[in-house]
Amino acid sequence: MRVLIVNTSERIGGAAIAANRLMEALNNNGIKAKMLVRDKQTDHVQVVPLEKSWKHALKFVWERICIWKANRFHKHRLFEVDLANVGADITLLPEFRDADVIHLHWINQGFLSLQNIERILTSGKPVVWTMHDMWPFTGICHYSGECTRYQRSCHHCPLLYTGGSKNDISSKVFMAKRLLYGKAKLTFVACSQWLESMAKSSKLLENQYICSIPNAINTNLFHPMNKQAARKKLNLPSDMRLLLFGSLKITDKRKGVDYLIEACRWIKEKYPDLNNHVAIVTMGKAGDEMRHLFPFPVYDLEYVSAERDLVDVYNAVDLYVTPSLQDNLPNTIVEAMACGVPCVGFHTGGIPQMIDHLHNGYVAEYKNAQDFANGIHWALVEDDYETLSEMATRKAQQTYSESTVAKRYIEIYNKAIGHEQ
Repeated sequence: MRVLIVNTSERIGGAAIAANRLMEALNNNGIKAKMLVRDKQTDHVQVVPLEKSWKHALKFVWERICIWKANRFHKHRLFEVDLANVGADITLLPEFRDADVIHLHWINQGFLSLQNIERILTSGKPVVWTMHDMWPFTGICHYSGECTRYQRSCHHCPLLYTGGSKNDISSKVFMAKRLLYGKAKLTFVACSQWLESMAKSSKLLENQYICSIPNAINTNLFHPMNKQAARKKLNLPSDMRLLLFGSLKITDKRKGVDYLIEACRWIKEKYPDLNNHVAIVTMGKAGDEMRHLFPFPVYDLEYVSAERDLVDVYNAVDLYVTPSLQDNLPNTIVEAMACGVPCVGFHTGGIPQMIDHLHNGYVAEYKNAQDFANGIHWALVEDDYETLSEMATRKAQQTYSESTVAKRYIEIYNKAIGHEQ
């Protein structure tokens, strides 16, 4: 079986990392998988980029201009929505023609338009679409926040300046998607049970097959190692309890850094036993902008993309903290757990599915910085840390290993091929 995985980027962003790891998992389990991307970052021979052209950049810019216009010429949340009004036709590529299954992942920011997706659907090839956020079943947003209009029909989009209107761009794209999905049967895969539930509530996918399969991770690479050796390699203190916070951009409000800062201040005030023993490690862009807001020392590692370097980072810390306000199935939690690092996160999105409360980490009450602080203190002081670490590793190995995830996707592919025949 030959599978073509389609994603905007090869390595940048959580969806790209997940898609890349799935390609490796499939190839290690008897499937001939390739990855088609617009933006290639490595020299991996199984990753095929679009032919380089200035037109790709122009398409991205044009889509942003259209969003800017819909926003009445304001930059308001310019990168939180996508219109899919421009893109590239991949159906003429030899990799597309040779594939038995087309597996879409995150295809936004000018990579594939709705018209391009229509050509893929009418090609006759079975299509599987892994959803890394809500965009496939909303009008234009990747995360809807508290808005539930996508369940019936998008309009008055809260992500548009002044709240949109009855016939705003979100309504138009929603209707275009509804016509598109009505022409073919797809298999939609959510990375978490939370996203699966959200997808099943959308009018757009009411006649489509939807299931959930978690992202895969190479547990032979991501595994527990010597903590002190990892700290020495990264020039991190050997005598502190280190909390890791990671995001592509540290200042991203959806990732909840403000709640982490508040939780740290609460720890400083209420848990004096930790005052001189805690430090923060940030991993992502713009970390320096937040350093002065934490009451504890901060060590900024910037953005780490190489997986072997990531393994060192996780093994150097004691706890991974993820105060994300809305998330699907964060790769970072899987990576941390595979390295034996317990996690603390809010009860939102797919996080409660990953962190088993009081078993391999702590699930705090949503947007409750005090409870988040309690979770950090509990994991570091009150519970048996070694047991927590062992349970985290076991969860990752049993649930997210390459062979486990690849097997489930192979079943999906076989079902999709059988349906097309």
